[in-house]
Amino acid sequence: MRTSRRSPRPTVFRLAAALLGAAVLTTACSTDSADDGPVTIRFSWWGNEERAEATNQAVDAFEAANPGITVETESIDFNSYFDRLATSVAAGDEPDVITMGGAYPREYADRGVLLDLAEIPGQLDLNALDKSALAGGNFDNKQYGVPTGVNTFGVIANPALFAAAGVALPDDNTWSWQDYARIATEISAKSPQGTFGSEDPTTSDSLDLYANQQTGQGLYSPAGGIAIQPGTAQQWWKMTTGLMSAGATPPASTTAELAGQPAPEQTLMGRGLAAMKFGWSSLLPAYRQASGADLIMLRAPGETTAQGTGMWLQASQLYTISKRSEHPEAAAKLVNFLISDPRAAENIKTDRGIPANPALRDHLARNLDASRKIEFDFVDRMSGLVDGDFVIGPTGSTETVGILTRINDSVLFGRVPPAQAANQFVAEITDAVS
Repeated sequence: MRTSRRSPRPTVFRLAAALLGAAVLTTACSTDSADDGPVTIRFSWWGNEERAEATNQAVDAFEAANPGITVETESIDFNSYFDRLATSVAAGDEPDVITMGGAYPREYADRGVLLDLAEIPGQLDLNALDKSALAGGNFDNKQYGVPTGVNTFGVIANPALFAAAGVALPDDNTWSWQDYARIATEISAKSPQGTFGSEDPTTSDSLDLYANQQTGQGLYSPAGGIAIQPGTAQQWWKMTTGLMSAGATPPASTTAELAGQPAPEQTLMGRGLAAMKFGWSSLLPAYRQASGADLIMLRAPGETTAQGTGMWLQASQLYTISKRSEHPEAAAKLVNFLISDPRAAENIKTDRGIPANPALRDHLARNLDASRKIEFDFVDRMSGLVDGDFVIGPTGSTETVGILTRINDSVLFGRVPPAQAANQFVAEITDAVS
């Protein structure tokens, strides 16, 4: 595994959000080029050791093709990644190439941290990429991020647990949320103790999907405000508390414990103890490996039984460049290599989603294993069914995950009823983005 070649320095992992907001970025990006002499740039991402190994191999290939550029790589687990990034930004020491995800790209772009990629023409060719995927990194008509790949959010399912319980897999072109609840309850009732029909479904992504189905708007509005209404959140929690009471999902103590353990092998799905779990298509191979089961992807319930589809295709992650990078052209060369060169694709494969570059998709499709073929086929299928665009949350919306997790615990433990929790949730995320 690649190790940093930088001088060691102490790292702080916690920082008040105000420090990030107060960070002043007054330095315009340099126009230094790798042609001016050897340069060193830094590249950061989150993930496990397998991702680090694959990414470092791709970086090795880049360095071999660009002998004047040295890349220092930095990776850490997801839960710590954005804390460390906030610290480094506040200190004026962020990496040159920063991997982003969720609502963070817009938040950092709004705060002036990220470079408008139009400022470095000639090193980064975006013409070949899927336009819908590019939209995830475009804010206020400026392109700040380049998609690492594309994926979609649905239901990961374990057919073996369905079969063991004598429950048929649903027709995911027609099933409703009522069908989902009934199936999860039936599987739990017919399975050994400790095996559940579903993990608790509450995540910001599943709630966004559900709200889109019910009202045509998810958590956020395109104008940068809060779109979800308390009534929608109340309906959601009435459903999920009903699932838990029926034994379809785990007790509150288990769900609360699992919330702090994001690794696939630590989840009920990864341990073969849940028949269904809401998750990203890009994570299917990791869950298949962890569980040792032939897991599949299902279209989310309610897609054809509510007001409209709630699923979407999304850039799985984004490569961005710091506005303060001293070597933006070298950083752009690295990003261009990662999204367009087969040598990078051979190493990274679909770890960051199915490539948004059709040429790389075709290249990888020739040698897909069973897990990746299921993922490719599911994304291809959903691309013809979804009809919405993901709305990136406004500045402050990165607090939504923590707010939702905390309130969800209160609901499941019975400390707060769904109606009160719904009002509290909408009020808190509104405050966070105000």
